[in-house]
Amino acid sequence: MCCLKGRDMSPKSAAPLGIVAAVEEEITELIGELHRGPMKVVSIGQRNYYVGSLWQQPCVVTLARIGKVAAATTATALIHEFGVRAILFTGVAGGLSNNLGIGDIVIAASLMQHDMDASPLFPRHQIPMLDRHSFSPCPLLTETLTQASRNFIENHPALPRLPSGQSPQIHSGLIVSGDQFISDKLTRTALHTAIPNALAVEMEGGAIAQVCYEYSTPFAVMRTISDTADEGAVGAFSDFLKKVASVYSYGVVRHFLQLQQGG
Repeated sequence: MCCLKGRDMSPKSAAPLGIVAAVEEEITELIGELHRGPMKVVSIGQRNYYVGSLWQQPCVVTLARIGKVAAATTATALIHEFGVRAILFTGVAGGLSNNLGIGDIVIAASLMQHDMDASPLFPRHQIPMLDRHSFSPCPLLTETLTQASRNFIENHPALPRLPSGQSPQIHSGLIVSGDQFISDKLTRTALHTAIPNALAVEMEGGAIAQVCYEYSTPFAVMRTISDTADEGAVGAFSDFLKKVASVYSYGVVRHFLQLQQGG
């Protein structure tokens, strides 16, 4: 899908950018930043949408909650109720690739739903009636998001210390989504065997991608690796949310919007 088709992507457009996360800690600092200027809260479908400006650009920030249906509902509301020019999803994910470390950033090059299986009517992982297994984000948004992630890592004065002791790395590739928190080696191995090129797993991105595809809305997805989707995932996920997730989301989104403003 061409991310420019039929929609003004310019930051000068009056249409806002939709910024979405699944867990409150991932957007706490962004909502705090919105409070620094004029802002209103719109409640739709048991969700609060925070409407205002971030770094001189109109934005709508919201908490989707966890899972594919929650994410799809939120994306649809952003498109229909707020007319967003694009959707940016930020949050954490479990690492599937052994090349990923805790704290690394994965920028989605494509997204698919690992629990979609309408076989034998349709091939496994294919979205019925759409004749496709995966969805690609907007190249322009993805390029900007990648550069924003680099700028964040290079310029942040005090990144939370990572278990490896190394600086976070940026990766690009396939992110898979499903309504299951992957937290054991057996399930992790089965998932990676079924989709060997998947870098990370989460519970919302594939649904956001499908909705944006169907409504011709540009989107991009960034995930920070919080755990390795094994038996230690629950503790690592909770600890990472408290100490790191909001810092990453705030920092990368700030650089993303500043890059767009500069363009």
